[in-house]
Amino acid sequence: MTFSWIRALVLPAAVAVPVALGLPAAARAHAILVESQPAIGGAVQAGPVAVSLRYNSRIDRARSRLTLNRPDKTQAVLPIGTDGPDDVLTTRAELSPGAYVLRWQVLAVDGHITRGDVPFTVAPPGAATVAP
Repeated sequence: MTFSWIRALVLPAAVAVPVALGLPAAARAHAILVESQPAIGGAVQAGPVAVSLRYNSRIDRARSRLTLNRPDKTQAVLPIGTDGPDDVLTTRAELSPGAYVLRWQVLAVDGHITRGDVPFTVAPPGAATVAP
């Protein structure tokens, strides 16, 4: 074997092994929802509701979007708060009883867009709410 032939085999393997092991995973990661309030499938009481979505990576708030699908099938784009950690989106909404879906679309700082839904129920004031 010649030196150049060995180098041709070893160099690609030296690059492929760290990639296969996931060492540069941060460069390939997408934002994944890790916690939400209201919880997925959860219930909250009617009135002013604080909404919080936490992700596994930093989010570009200016290029992210929260849309609320209401029980009457109308939609509302919710304003995203500007304070707090870089991996959390927050907003507030005045909600009446019914079934809702919070649709989120976020741009992670790695440049990837991810989307998802948080379905939840709003119970009448004073009604018991149950966590999923």
